[in-house]
Amino acid sequence: MLYVASFIVLVLIDQITKILVNNNFFEGETIPLIENFFHITYVKNYGIAFGMFQGKLNIINIVTIFVVGFMIYHIVKNRNTITKLEKIGFLLISSGACGNIIDRIYRGFVIDMLDFRGIWQYIFNFADTWINIGVFLIIVDQLVISKKNKSK
Repeated sequence: MLYVASFIVLVLIDQITKILVNNNFFEGETIPLIENFFHITYVKNYGIAFGMFQGKLNIINIVTIFVVGFMIYHIVKNRNTITKLEKIGFLLISSGACGNIIDRIYRGFVIDMLDFRGIWQYIFNFADTWINIGVFLIIVDQLVISKKNKSK
């Protein structure tokens, strides 16, 4: 139940921020929150991460639905053996993927707005953040925690 509630909250955070940007900014508009470091910039992304696969929404949607379905299946099937860190990682990835697929299906593009200038050249959103943190946690789990537990 906590997993489902967390999933819903993460998707809502992503969608609410996208709605706020979509309703209050015009495309390309930027507002500095910390001058020359962090801006809110409205960008429409017709591809996936880093602007790859522009205009390939059907393929992206099919792959995303398949991957999220596989993650849910994996979590349910292995619920008694999967580590907590791996569960959190899959939660973040699946909620981020769902947040972005909602955009692709509903709008035909993904709204990006988090703009860290001078650090990162790409503009992204909360769903992208969830996905990247989730991947990082699964890598840590597989390389460090699971390996440590297997060596015992």
